[in-house]
Amino acid sequence: MTILMDLSELKPVLIAGPTASGKSALALRIAAKSGGEIVNADAMQVFANWRVLTARPTRDEEAIATHHLYGHVAGDFAYSTGHWLRDVEALLKQNIRPIIVGGTGLYFTALTEGLADIPPVPKVIRAQANALIENDGHRRLLADLDDDTRSRIDQNNPVRVQRAWEVLRATGKSIAQWQDETPPPLLPLHDVEAIVIDADKDWLSSRIERRFDSMVANGALEEAEGNLKNWDPMHASAKAIGAKELIEHVQGKISLADASKRAKIATRQYAKRQRTWIRSKMKDWQVVQYP
Repeated sequence: MTILMDLSELKPVLIAGPTASGKSALALRIAAKSGGEIVNADAMQVFANWRVLTARPTRDEEAIATHHLYGHVAGDFAYSTGHWLRDVEALLKQNIRPIIVGGTGLYFTALTEGLADIPPVPKVIRAQANALIENDGHRRLLADLDDDTRSRIDQNNPVRVQRAWEVLRATGKSIAQWQDETPPPLLPLHDVEAIVIDADKDWLSSRIERRFDSMVANGALEEAEGNLKNWDPMHASAKAIGAKELIEHVQGKISLADASKRAKIATRQYAKRQRTWIRSKMKDWQVVQYP
């Protein structure tokens, strides 16, 4: 791969791309060729309670290179972009060469452009947001946001809409206002090797299908059974794609075939949102075309 030959062996590396596009494999190749420690930038792979379902690196892969920020957060913890950025900052102080890899676009934006220092949202406001979403859906919250904020967030992503609503209610300032007061970034784009995978839609859809089948065959059902006792759809970790569907299967509500079908559809929809984010927010990144 030409891009591997051209990378600086000193600069941090960022690898973004849609789900199932081969980001982790590329990170391992770079670590093997030029050194570095792999840092997770996937919002679901931080949680301890879903390993197989979130496609975290296997233990064999973790043995090839040092990995950070995978499975280090309890499933009931409301882990935010701010938490992740602080964890990355602590790693950077250890003077490692990071290879930061994942599919959460907001993490990369915060890393390369900065993140507003927004105070924590009180639990009572989060409970209000959860109740409104449960009764009326996330578009009920969207209606309360200002035009500037609506133009900046993914309006089809309930997590992003809820976050914006909670910040407005908790601080009296919109997400847009906080963003306009953002401090300098930890890793400006000009100081890193920034790679984004541009995956062919049909190729990616096929990989998504095969990967979910492999997850089921390799322990995802057992993970769902293990999560059943403490299952709460409002937990951040419950947003892992396929979690709701597999939980409903182990509860006896739907067949495994239906759960798999729904999870694969949800994954393809997520990949579509990721590609949209990439086209909009990562125009200055180096593009690797797959296949």
